[in-house]
Amino acid sequence: MKLTLSWLKDHLETDASLEQIVERLTAIGLEVESVDDKAGLRPFTIARVLTAERHPDADKLQVLSVDVGQGAPIQVVCGAPNARAGLVGAFAAPGTYVPGIDVTLSVGNIRGVESRGMMCSERELELSDEHNGIIELPEDAPVGQSYASWAHLDDPVIDINLTPNHPDATGVYGIARDLAASGLGTLKVPASPAFEASGECPVDVSLDFADTPSLCPGFALRLVRGVKNGPSPKWMQQRLLSIGLRPINALVDITNYMTFDQGRPLHVFDAAKVKGNLTVRRAAEGETVLALDGRDYKLNPEICVIGDENGVESIAGVMGGEHSGCDENTTDVLIESALWEPLNIARTGRSLGIITDARYRFERGVDPEYMVPGLERATELVLDLCGGQPTESRVVGYAGYTPKLITFPVTEVKRLTGLDVPGEQSLEILQRLGFGINGAGYVVDVTVPSWRPDVDGKADLVEEVMRMVGVDKIASTPLASLDAVNGRILTTLQIRTRNARRALAVRGMMEAITWSFIPEAQAKAFGGGEIGLKLANPIAADMSDMRPSLLPGLIAAAQRNADRGIGDVALFEVSGTYEGNTPDKQRRVAAGIRRGTATLEGAGRHWSGTAKSVGVFDAKADAFAALEACGAPVDKLQVEAGGPSWYHPGRSGTIKLGPKTVLGTFGEFHPDTLDLLDASGPLAGFEIFVDAIPEAKQKPTRTKPKLELSNFQAVKRDFAFVVDRTVEAGSLTKAALGADKKLITGVSVFDIFEGASLGDGKKSVAIEVAIQPTDKTLTEEDFEALAAKIVANVSKQTGGVLRG
Repeated sequence: MKLTLSWLKDHLETDASLEQIVERLTAIGLEVESVDDKAGLRPFTIARVLTAERHPDADKLQVLSVDVGQGAPIQVVCGAPNARAGLVGAFAAPGTYVPGIDVTLSVGNIRGVESRGMMCSERELELSDEHNGIIELPEDAPVGQSYASWAHLDDPVIDINLTPNHPDATGVYGIARDLAASGLGTLKVPASPAFEASGECPVDVSLDFADTPSLCPGFALRLVRGVKNGPSPKWMQQRLLSIGLRPINALVDITNYMTFDQGRPLHVFDAAKVKGNLTVRRAAEGETVLALDGRDYKLNPEICVIGDENGVESIAGVMGGEHSGCDENTTDVLIESALWEPLNIARTGRSLGIITDARYRFERGVDPEYMVPGLERATELVLDLCGGQPTESRVVGYAGYTPKLITFPVTEVKRLTGLDVPGEQSLEILQRLGFGINGAGYVVDVTVPSWRPDVDGKADLVEEVMRMVGVDKIASTPLASLDAVNGRILTTLQIRTRNARRALAVRGMMEAITWSFIPEAQAKAFGGGEIGLKLANPIAADMSDMRPSLLPGLIAAAQRNADRGIGDVALFEVSGTYEGNTPDKQRRVAAGIRRGTATLEGAGRHWSGTAKSVGVFDAKADAFAALEACGAPVDKLQVEAGGPSWYHPGRSGTIKLGPKTVLGTFGEFHPDTLDLLDASGPLAGFEIFVDAIPEAKQKPTRTKPKLELSNFQAVKRDFAFVVDRTVEAGSLTKAALGADKKLITGVSVFDIFEGASLGDGKKSVAIEVAIQPTDKTLTEEDFEALAAKIVANVSKQTGGVLRG
């Protein structure tokens, strides 16, 4: 939001300096982003051309003798067609920076004639686009005086970075109201417009939304006949230019001025171009309109429009149509002041890609009670600048404003901000801001003014008091330490997320961040595709569903790398997946994929041997590493053959803790899955469900347990068992480990053999058992007894027999 200092002082009676105003604005929450004090125009002075003679070597140049108010005249070479003796204009001396041509002047030599400065055009001073001649000032303009000061161009421009919760500050008047409430001056309340209206407005307005919710809470209209539309006055043009708006004509400039002065967007229709009455309605599917920006927009029933018998004349609250726009030939004008549903305006502007000053205000909420007064104020400006005869206003659909009522305990100010503000002062501040106070004591009822749609509860009232006292008055205080020094700060899920990232990165995998949205076909292939997970407004047609798995994004990322010649990649991601549209259906998942030869040992070819492609066991190792890092009891986990349908059925597994708790899946991907994702190459991956890992039992102390080392020699014994081919090696090692948990410290498989000598459907699994005595050296009898227990336990749980 930009404004000039003089514009602000039109509404605020104050002796405060620019620095004080800027400081106060920031203190009350209207943060000043920048201030342009117009120092760049200060070097330009008013000068009079004494003589003008043709350049001896150039027909289009003249040699001027210029009085700059410093004694002897200065010689200037000028090519402007209007340069002549007696002309008074703006002069730039050597050393002056001219913004319009981005040049710092120096003493020049033009075709052999010295030039000690230049007479400037409006474009060279960035006052307008006019550059056909130098600026011409009145004969009585004081020579030698600052041009910017004389022409009132030295007006500082203040740029405020508005937050969305201050729709009241989208107009200069609202900003002045806040400054007055903070004690920096007195608000100037303008007199009500006084003009004579005659006759009814001949154009009727109807709100036609059939059985759908109305998108227009109110509409006011007035016809002014006999206007003369030309350029707006210089003062208005200067103000609009100072905030970055291009003056167009008086009628359009008035609407822009009202938008920034009062925060009240309006629209003007050329009445001669409007056919019949106006209808506010939803657009028809496929209906189009040529807007004032010269672009055609395709509309739909979600968009509110103003139409007549010709069709759409305006995109309601966003932008007017080219057909009914006002120009220099306009003689009768319809002035519209309306209210629009804020969310609909935001959706319309976003869907059409239109950003306008009107949309900016309507989507935040404008003052409903100023709809009709805004029309009156705009009519007054039209009559003052363009003349004409107004009709009575026509108002439809407006049901009036019912103030919100908030119960406000004044002690909330101290509780929420730490500011010790007396209750009487808090209520006085609210009253200065326009809030109504009902009751007395520490708890009162507060009515919210119509221009503050952002205020909904007592915390908002506390904010109003706080910013008027001054945000800078809140002392910086460190958070109190409410726990022991070693108390845990992060949640379990945060800790697990970090640990999983670290563990997978250590294994040579690179972290990726993929989209949370995937195509519908991919979502269905990975267990998703529910109606509740479809996006209402996807950023792209092929990103329609929330992802049920991280794997599609990772596989697509790996394929993009492969398409660019980097086929051996290992990627991981720890993020959220979605099984439903409620918070409890969002899961924290760690997933990873390896492609090509990107194994743990490294990727690519090597002289020592053929590179090995990634496979199911690489994915399994990654999954277990991530689970272990997250604190899962890996020694108690079971692996079942097979996994979800996106994996290869014979090269995948499911990791469980007990019969029901699934902690993850892993495997090589099914060829059909890769075809669907348009991917190729050896690909294996995994997913573990970080939030499914049970919380570890709390220990009475965080002190590490005592290190106990045995003084006795560890021993290893080998066993070979013949089992059915369907028996998993993991179940056999688990059975051997459970034979004696005190003595047996580890079991590993070192050989698997299948042959006709074993019989049909049989295999031999050889295991190595690590035995660690703790209290005595084991005798041969002890080993025999332990071996018998191992054989018995394996036979009982797997049906295996000791191989002879």
